[in-house]
Amino acid sequence: MKKLTAIAMTGALLIAACGNKEQKSEANVNVNENPAKEKVEVKAVEGRKNFSDKAVITPLPAIMIATWDENKNPDVMMAAWGGQCGPKHITFELSKHKTTDNIRLKKAFTISFATKDDIVQSDYFGIVSAYDVPDKVKKAGFTTTPSPNVDAPIINEYKLTLECKVVTFDEDGNGGARVVGEIVNMSADESILDEQGNIDLSKLQPVIFDSAKNEYRVVGEKVGTAWGSGKAIQEREVK
Repeated sequence: MKKLTAIAMTGALLIAACGNKEQKSEANVNVNENPAKEKVEVKAVEGRKNFSDKAVITPLPAIMIATWDENKNPDVMMAAWGGQCGPKHITFELSKHKTTDNIRLKKAFTISFATKDDIVQSDYFGIVSAYDVPDKVKKAGFTTTPSPNVDAPIINEYKLTLECKVVTFDEDGNGGARVVGEIVNMSADESILDEQGNIDLSKLQPVIFDSAKNEYRVVGEKVGTAWGSGKAIQEREVK
């Protein structure tokens, strides 16, 4: 795989905010002690179908988190509740999983992305726990290479990988945690690069998790240019 110096990834960050009846400052609010104390009376929005507190956030990347256990046995799990939270940081929230235990132990992980070509294996990693099937990576027919930068495995069959070290690991008191990792290096297989050596998502074909229907969908066609398409309105205003 060819190592790239640029740090980039597609993703979406879910940010949860809790209200506080005593009107404390945000710095003093402990979200673990404040699970929505006040009952909100939900009012329907006219002219639309209302779903109450059911949320559909899109896109949700199907991120594949790879870790070692205490015996260097590899594990991979799929997670949808996470994404990029800074120029070179990624965050996600996990309940109690073998992956959570491994990150707590190793303070490192790698991130890849489920794609159209490996959706069967990727979904398998999401529905089977390493607590029950310790060799699930092998059972899926996948292989690993130790990351040269962090204490975690690179899954060879995933063509784009981020090697990450843990920055924060906030325990939730139930075996889970909210994790923030710093991307140390990104590497990509030559087959997903364009002529200029950049990542080409049309070649990678990553999938997103459709939480409205519990389906996976391939990232679609190009529909615009970032920091470019909106200039049409600016130019019109100048005229």
